[in-house]
Amino acid sequence: MKTIIRFLTILGFVLTTLLLVSHFAFAQSGWFWQNPLPQGNNLSAISFTDTSTGTAVGGAGTIIRTTNGGASWTIQSSGTTNTLYGVSFTDANTGTVVGSAGTIHRTTNGGATWMIQTSGTTHNLLGVSFKDANSGMAVGDSGVILCTTNGGGSWTSRLSGTTKRLNAVSFIDANNGTAVGDSGIIIHTSTGGSSWTSQSSGTWSDLYGVCFTDANTGTAVGGEVKRVSENESISVSAIVHTTNGGATWTFE
Repeated sequence: MKTIIRFLTILGFVLTTLLLVSHFAFAQSGWFWQNPLPQGNNLSAISFTDTSTGTAVGGAGTIIRTTNGGASWTIQSSGTTNTLYGVSFTDANTGTVVGSAGTIHRTTNGGATWMIQTSGTTHNLLGVSFKDANSGMAVGDSGVILCTTNGGGSWTSRLSGTTKRLNAVSFIDANNGTAVGDSGIIIHTSTGGSSWTSQSSGTWSDLYGVCFTDANTGTAVGGEVKRVSENESISVSAIVHTTNGGATWTFE
């Protein structure tokens, strides 16, 4: 019995030491572990409006919010059990979330309450981006693109020119937006979403995220699984960058 107790004591010490070492190494990299409430669902997207205030969304209608830079998180009632894939806040109070089966919900009070909006589609909506409280875009399965100019009071379907899944969108100003999706697809609008043109990404990898800092400068990320032998596959990441509004994209 003494031997077992001693073994368990040593094992506990070793595990604690390893945890502390890994935490220290992670902290040294400039990133710190944050522990949201144990709500038990995957988290798919996040939007911060400043260094303190952010909202994350995920499975089963999960919405969690922080007002202290992620030191603590509070669960909010979304009013849906559908998976939420995208979130966009333009200020601490005003935000929109999108998800499966055409779900769109909006808040104007920091998530204290969420209001259902009519998307007009049953396709999964995977990404959303607002440039201000009124003007936004949402994208999703089968090349779906929805646009609003009145804060989601109404959403209008636009022709994207593709039936591929669109995973993310970045709407940088009243006219310019870029959406990315499966098989390396990138499409761009300079007309506020009324028309879209295809751009050459230079990759067949699925693209899952895109971010523009101005009308010209943006980065898209994604990846694919490649089979290297009969019994082995590897994951390959993809990062492409543009400095001319997507006229050309280069690998990074």
